[in-house]
Order: sequence, then structure tokens, then C-alpha cells
Amino acid sequence: MLCQSCEKKQATTHIKTIMNGELKEYRLCSDCAKKYGYGSFLGDVGFDLDKLFGSFMDGIGTTKTKKRCQCCGSSFEDIARSGKVGCAECYDTFYDELLPSVRRIHGRTSHTGKLAHSAGTGVKIKNEIAKCKSELEQAIKSQEFEKAAELRDRIRELEKNFSSEGKE
Repeated sequence: MLCQSCEKKQATTHIKTIMNGELKEYRLCSDCAKKYGYGSFLGDVGFDLDKLFGSFMDGIGTTKTKKRCQCCGSSFEDIARSGKVGCAECYDTFYDELLPSVRRIHGRTSHTGKLAHSAGTGVKIKNEIAKCKSELEQAIKSQEFEKAAELRDRIRELEKNFSSEGKE
């Protein structure tokens, strides 16, 4: 494979970077690797990654400051690398970045826990309505229209009972 920088020599150095949770790989010849500071562990540190990777990273440079959690100091790159969130505050700090992953892993972004036995009837009815609406969506997707009609009627009945209790 040819060097991705000079496109003339054989690539001998393989570089992996993680930016915004995305793994990117680059292959460089030994001359370009030395030119950009990858020749040895003690090589020049003052290289400019923007010049090398500018087109690959869509203008994202290493000179920009990383957003960090105020509580634990984690960056999103730290979370993406380890797969673990640093603290509870990270969820607020990196909400936009974490939301797609949470949806993909859990299927939803709101927590539905168990209902206490002492919960009022209004809460129980609301939960039953939500459960029936979810089942209704599944019945429609799987084209089970008779079941969908039964669920629709059940939802109407539950909503009528909920409104007669005077709760919203």
C-alpha cells in the first residue's frame, strides 16, 4: 500500500487515531512518518497534524481544546476509548455525543423502572396506557390489525378511566 501523504513510497508505518469516537487509520512511508514525528519515541514533538490529516479529519485539528467534564475531567475521547463514563455529570456534559450510543444499546433514552405497590391508581393507569401504546405500535408494524384494534379500544377505555379520576 502506498503512503497516504506522499503517495509515492511504500507505507511502513500504521497510525490509528480516535477522534469523536471514530477510529481512523493512516499509513505512511518511513520518510513521511519521520517528517511528522513518528520516527522514534524521542522524535520531534512539534509536528502539525492538521497538515498531515487535515483532509482526513474534515478540519478537526488537535489545536482545538477538548470539551471536558467539570466534575471528573474526562473527555469524550476518554469515554469512547474506555467504554465507561467517568461520572454522572458526564451524561449532562456529553449529552449530544452519548445519546446515539445510548439509543443504539438500550433502544430508548428514558428509564422505565418497576412500579411500587403503593403507587396511586392514576400512575398505574398511565403506565398501562404507555404499555398498550407500545404494544399497539408493534401490532401495527407486524400488521396484526385485529390485535391493534383491541389495543386501541383498551387505550381509549383506560384514558376515559384516567380522565374520570381527574388526574392528568
